[in-house]
Amino acid sequence: MVARVRTVAFHGIEARPVDVQVMVAPGKMGIQIVGLPDKAVAESRERVQAALHASGLSMPPKRVTVNLAPADLPKEGSHYDLPIALGLMAALGAIPADAIAGFMVLGELSLDGAIAPVTGVLPAAMGANGLGLGLICPAECGPEAAWADSEMTIVAARSLIQIANHFRGTQVIGRPEPAVRALPANGPDLAEIKGQTVAKRALEIAAAGGHNLLMVGPPGSGKSMLAQRLPSILPPLGPRELLECSMIASIAGELSGGKLSDRRPFRAPHHSASMAAMVGGGLKAKPGEVSLAHRGVLFLDEFPEFSPVVLDSLRQPLESGESVIARANHRVTYPAKLQLVAAMNPCRCGMAGEPGHTCSRGARCVADYQARISGPLLDRIDLRVDVPAVTAADLIRRETSETSQVVKARVEAARLIQMERYTSLGLPPETVNAHCSPSMIEQIAEPDNAGRQLLNDAAEQMKFSARAYHRILKVARTLADLDGSPIVKRIHLAEAISFRIAGERMPAAA
Repeated sequence: MVARVRTVAFHGIEARPVDVQVMVAPGKMGIQIVGLPDKAVAESRERVQAALHASGLSMPPKRVTVNLAPADLPKEGSHYDLPIALGLMAALGAIPADAIAGFMVLGELSLDGAIAPVTGVLPAAMGANGLGLGLICPAECGPEAAWADSEMTIVAARSLIQIANHFRGTQVIGRPEPAVRALPANGPDLAEIKGQTVAKRALEIAAAGGHNLLMVGPPGSGKSMLAQRLPSILPPLGPRELLECSMIASIAGELSGGKLSDRRPFRAPHHSASMAAMVGGGLKAKPGEVSLAHRGVLFLDEFPEFSPVVLDSLRQPLESGESVIARANHRVTYPAKLQLVAAMNPCRCGMAGEPGHTCSRGARCVADYQARISGPLLDRIDLRVDVPAVTAADLIRRETSETSQVVKARVEAARLIQMERYTSLGLPPETVNAHCSPSMIEQIAEPDNAGRQLLNDAAEQMKFSARAYHRILKVARTLADLDGSPIVKRIHLAEAISFRIAGERMPAAA
């Protein structure tokens, strides 16, 4: 007799169906697993035997063969334990074989028969729902799986015995409820930032249009504080964005307790991060920081301290919105539509250009430090703002700044204008100005006559690249959206160019 149980193999965030076939036949006692299993899957036989023994089920004195089909698809991870165990139990008659036929199964087994949580439950639940199947998963992952569909049958069990009793009818396992991660009550607020009017303006523009931002200033000027408050003015994730981000986090094992949040991701890796950690990769091609920041913010503090190779690896994800990990035997693509926010000192000593300070190495200190950032990467950053040191007058002044809620209201109003514009053009509602194609931005950001003349003069004088030209149009379109103007005017282009000119100084200095 051959018992069949369905499970999944992950390819990026896609869950591909896998058929677990279990056959008990005469022969030497033992379990043989075939079908391109990796080390974790091959070790399942030991965990399955121990878990079945702890659950009161003895292994038959026969040969057990487990085939993971399709046989040419690599199988990785420990989530094959539970489907193998249930297939063996069905083959031995411990549970009805037809009872598990309508389920997708995944979970890791402990030696005492308990079911441990695994990664990728949300993509597996989405895949099972698409096939019209239910899901059997660990109890701790149940709240995560419940987001796939409110009508989907989900059995979130804590042990093999619970599953056996559930299908025998002696115990009922209730359907888990979707869980939401609670946000901190007192998060960072823009009102806590003293001074830095221009930097706050740049932060608002970046939030409204999803633009990349670079802040340059001496130590202690508030660059990191500004970046950490960017999530407080960003609108919440939409339903489609929420599922995209949560599926990536599920694959990476970042969903604590299966709880989802509609707050946009904010990732801040240390400057010692490797290329695999940044763009994804490793032995099992896991998502990197650019994918974990999908639909959110990737904050790189001490920008030039990152390896130049790591920084240049960001160029393709920033341009295409996805991270492609290519290996000899497979190719994995993870979404990576992120907003890059970077902070750096003007030079190695950090005080170049500050009044009253003289750099001991002079212009060479600035040139060598800023040369660590390549021109093509700088070309992909829409906004560059100088963040000067905060003065004592700014700290003493009792005037209160705008709160994050006030700024967030303006950002959401600008995002609503963009959503209406792009949905009318047949694009997804989550499209923002920064992700608009060059041909489309020329159409929707057509400037008036005065603005066209200003842009033409600036492009000739500053020698803007084609990418810089279109990114200035994107920023100007965002500025017009913040003003509620259907037309991109000269004042909008002037402000967009002013942020771009500051960025053009860096290649010249380097």
